[in-house]
Amino acid sequence: MIIGRVLDNEKRVKFDTDVFCTDCGKKVPGGLQTGESYYQTQEFLVELENFKKNYLCGVCRDKKRRN
Repeated sequence: MIIGRVLDNEKRVKFDTDVFCTDCGKKVPGGLQTGESYYQTQEFLVELENFKKNYLCGVCRDKKRRN
């Protein structure tokens, strides 16, 4: 999954972090990717924390859309 911004022809940085669904608590498999210039900036860290706080797995996201 790509988070943040990736510029044209920019290398992507792949990293692993623990991301859990905020509704059911399941751990999300796979890693995340972002652009090399964006990785580990203050803006990136803020966006990653917000992403972790608001993430819904596919099942919970679909349940929310139906209601």
